[in-house]
Amino acid sequence: MSIILDASAIIAMLRGERGAAKVASAIAEARVSSVNYAEVVTHFVHAGMPERQVDAMLGPLPMTIVPADKALAQIAGRLRAHTAEAGLSLGDRFCLALAKRDGLPAWTSDQNWKKIAEAVDVKVIAIR
Repeated sequence: MSIILDASAIIAMLRGERGAAKVASAIAEARVSSVNYAEVVTHFVHAGMPERQVDAMLGPLPMTIVPADKALAQIAGRLRAHTAEAGLSLGDRFCLALAKRDGLPAWTSDQNWKKIAEAVDVKVIAIR
């Protein structure tokens, strides 16, 4: 079964946090939006990891990076009304938009997503 990964789930896996094993077991079947991939890169670069090391860490991961196109951007933008109260970011909305478009569950470490899952018609799986 394919899944959609939020940046928080990928970061949790790479940092060995709670839920890491769950993400690692499904990463070969995972898709991630290019926006969320950028969030992962940003996280590690901002934490001081050299760019080459970030690329070397992320490069071998067997997940599919999905480009953020016009249609996906429109879905993400339209989700704002349902996600604002839960404090979700633009990156969060891109993850949810990809899950919604592709009819797949979105995996995240953010518990707030469960509050809006029904409203956005996406199955949300909290990794921890």
